[in-house]
Parts: sequence; structure tokens; C-alpha cells
Amino acid sequence: MKINVIEYLHKTVKNYPNKTAVISGDEKITFKDLNIKAQKLAVYIAQSNIIRKPIALYLPKSIESVIADIAITYSGNAYMNLDIKNPIERISNIHNLIKPEFVITNNKYKDKIKNIDGIKIINIDEFDFNSDCDYSILEKIQSKIIDTDPYCIINTSGSTGTPKGVVLNHRSFIDFTERSFEAFDITENEIIGSLSPLVFDIYSIELCFLMAKSATMVIIPDTLAAFPIEILKLLQKHSVSFLFWVPTIMVNIANMDLLSKIDLPTLKTIWFAGEVFPTRQFNYWYENLKNVTFANLYGPIEITLDCTYFIVNREIPDNEPIPIGYAYKNTDILILNEKDEPASLKEEGELCVRGSSLAMGYYNNPEKTAKAFVQNPLNKSYPEIIYRTGDIVFVNDRGEIVFKGRKDNLIKHMGYRIELDEIEHIVINTLKIVKNGCVVYNKDKKEITMFYENESEISIAEFRNKIGAMLPKYMIPTVYHRMDILPRNTNGKIDRLKLKNSLNDENSLGGGEFLSSKIKSLTDIYKPFMLNAA
Repeated sequence: MKINVIEYLHKTVKNYPNKTAVISGDEKITFKDLNIKAQKLAVYIAQSNIIRKPIALYLPKSIESVIADIAITYSGNAYMNLDIKNPIERISNIHNLIKPEFVITNNKYKDKIKNIDGIKIINIDEFDFNSDCDYSILEKIQSKIIDTDPYCIINTSGSTGTPKGVVLNHRSFIDFTERSFEAFDITENEIIGSLSPLVFDIYSIELCFLMAKSATMVIIPDTLAAFPIEILKLLQKHSVSFLFWVPTIMVNIANMDLLSKIDLPTLKTIWFAGEVFPTRQFNYWYENLKNVTFANLYGPIEITLDCTYFIVNREIPDNEPIPIGYAYKNTDILILNEKDEPASLKEEGELCVRGSSLAMGYYNNPEKTAKAFVQNPLNKSYPEIIYRTGDIVFVNDRGEIVFKGRKDNLIKHMGYRIELDEIEHIVINTLKIVKNGCVVYNKDKKEITMFYENESEISIAEFRNKIGAMLPKYMIPTVYHRMDILPRNTNGKIDRLKLKNSLNDENSLGGGEFLSSKIKSLTDIYKPFMLNAA
């Protein structure tokens, strides 16, 4: 069993030095050259005598970003990829919470972040990859790393306006990688169509597959976001065999009937995760790609990528959900009812997870960690931590786990996990745009809706301009309703359920003035980042 994910790369470089590791546009790099450049940059980082610390990356997805992430791993530290499309305020909040030792960026992006307080920049454009260096320092570092040391930090939405940094270790990534190889026919000849942005956990496991199975990563540029057929042409051009996508872009491809226009004979495995894949659109893929193995994976980042999977091996009617299946090997799923007792067959309950796949917690956030990572209520004999996902599921007659929805205010939208409380916090407490407000999610229409109290209606443009300065585009509400008074329940709290139900019946609110504003074309909004969401 591996201790450090970098051990995968050592074997791959030895066996396949001249094989192409990454393709990005007209550029490509072999495993040998990738390894040399990563080691040189790692030696430079190691000269600062830091280990097991976060190092951030502020770069677009590219060959350079892959080099940098591997270099950080070589140096014995944990990489944390930042979204270059996020408002600088959000980047600053993340930096202030995590306090990374360095931020690796380039000439194009350094000016955007140079004024963040306390930032220390490594400019990869100025680094001399031709310089000589002493690699022995890396061997010493690797000998000190154990499998529970942090491998990476992935940021996810947080209710206070600052994302939570989920700390994941080597053991959990190695475990997921090895279990995946056991469950699926993943070979040394895989060519990955890499669609997810650097900040997604999907990219991190693609990076592990690159190192562990000498898989070639084909980076799909975000300039193709508005042109799904061009994405399919790229898959065809590079003979892509493996996809791990969020369903958003797959739904668009199905709705546009693009698989009838492009032949993809080399595709053999498609995973999808991150949000519910509507069964009708999935069936379009299933029927058009008969020789492909499809798998629905499920899991929040707190349990390292995914904890269940369902290999689709039967016909599923359009009106039935695709199951999330069964637990990964070496992972245990607990479905607990409201009494924290095991749910019976078909009884709905909260999905909880135990095992070595669990994250180490949230970086510099012990309060949030203690709330989500708790003692197993079924075990009173010794300390055993489980993660409460907040997702409601049940087991059907076939013994398959079926996802029902969220327990709280956490949603999945366009593949991103979003805490609606964070949007409210920014709008009400930070920006003070309105007196009071409530954000709800219309799952059917995939719309984030803002209800707010104010004397007068605020224009959509004003909302979007102000919110967009602090939150990424995928978190900006697309529908706005002004009310004189937001409805309250018997406890005096805003009646979220009533507001959510009102999305299907605007007359159901009763009392008070009700005004509605809605952006006309969601496609126009989402085009620039549709690819990144998938």
C-alpha cells in the first residue's frame, strides 16, 4: 500500500517516461519532463523549510498548474487551488483564513492578488526550470511523510461568507484510487477528458489517476464552454476513453442531440457526480453509447470525493431517479432516522459516513469541524468519528441507496456545493443591500431565488453588480422577489418552506406586496462558466 501519492508518479515515470502526461491546446508534456519540472519547483519550495503546510495555486488550468500541484506534493506540503474567476474579496477571505505559505501564480495573475495582506508570491513565469538543483532534499522530505499527512485543501461554501477549507490526506486519496481500480476497468491506456476546474475534487482524482495509471489528461479549455459540440470534437480528436463530469454539460449535450452528430468510439467509461442527473437526459447518453460503462457516484468532499457508486446495468424509466448505489469498499454508510437510529428499508434518513475516507476537518475552523464530524451515535464504546452529510436517502427494494434531497440549507447547483446562508450573509450583513432576506433554491428549475424586505424594489443589475464583487457567478441569485414583510413561522423565524413552496404558486404567500424580477436568459448568464461548472 502506498503512503504518499507521489509514489504513484515514481513508478509511472520509470515505466512510461516518454508517454504524454498532459495535453493542453497545442502544448503537451511527457511524464519525464513533467516530473523533472515538478521536482525542480519542489526543491525551490523546500528551501524555505516548510512541511505539511498549505500552498495555494492561483493559475488557470494548464500544464503549469499540473506541474505546480505535483511540485507542492513533492515538497511535502498540501496544495490549495484557487478559482481565478472568483472575486478578489473572496480570494482574500480564503487567504486570511487558511494563511498559505505561498501562492504560486504567473505574470498575468500576480497583479490581481499582490495587494492581499501577507501574501507571498512564487511567480512560475520567473522560475528557471533549466537550473541545476539537489534532488536529495526531496528524498528526505518524502521519508518524513506519512499517509495521514495533508495532501490538499479544497474550499467549499461557508455560511459566514468565507469558504471552508476541507483538509484531505494521502491515505484517503490512495484508498479511493485503489478502490476505483478494483471496481472499474481502468488501465494504463486511459485518456481523460478533463472538464472540471482546478478547484473541484474531480480534478484532484484525475491527477491521481494520471500519476497512478499513467493516464493522459486532456485539458478541455473553458473557451469551449458555449460550444458543447466542440468539446465532443476534442474528445474525438484525442481518442478520450474516460470522463468524470458533473451532469450539467451532459444535460446540455443531450438536449441538443449532439451525440448523433459526433462519433465517440474510444469512450469506455463515464462517471458522473456532483448533482442529480435527470434520468431522461441520462437515458439519452445510455442509449447512444451502448459500449460505455456509466456510473453514478455520490459523496461530499468531506469524505474524499465519493463514498457510493452505482454502475448502471439496467434500464431506468425516465420518471425514476438513478440510484447512488452502494458503499465503496472500506467505507461504511449509516442511514440514520430522526432518532439517530438505523433507518429501516425504504425509511428516509440522513446519510452518514465512517471510515478512513473522512476528511481531517476544516482548516483553522474547529467549530465547524466539531459540528460536522461527530461521534458515531451507534457506538458508545470508543471514539469513532462519522461525517453527517445532511443528505436524505433511503434504500429501495433492490438494496440500492436512493438520494432524496438536502436536510438543511446546503445545495448542489451547477456542480458546486453552496450554502444558501453564505449568500444571505453577504447580501444582508456585509453589503447591507436589503433589510432582511431569504435565499431558497428551486430544484426543478435549478434557480437560486432571493426574497427580500425593502421599501422599494432593487434592480437586478444592482443586485448582480454588488453581489458579483464578492461571490462567484454561480452563487448569484437569478430570481428576485421583493416583499413588505417576509412570512414567519410560529417560532418567529422566516418561513423558508412557505417561500420555497411559493415558487410554484406566487399567490400562496398571502398578504403584503409581492413583486417579482427574473433574468430572462439563464443561458446568457451561464455561458462563460458553464464548462467550469461541469
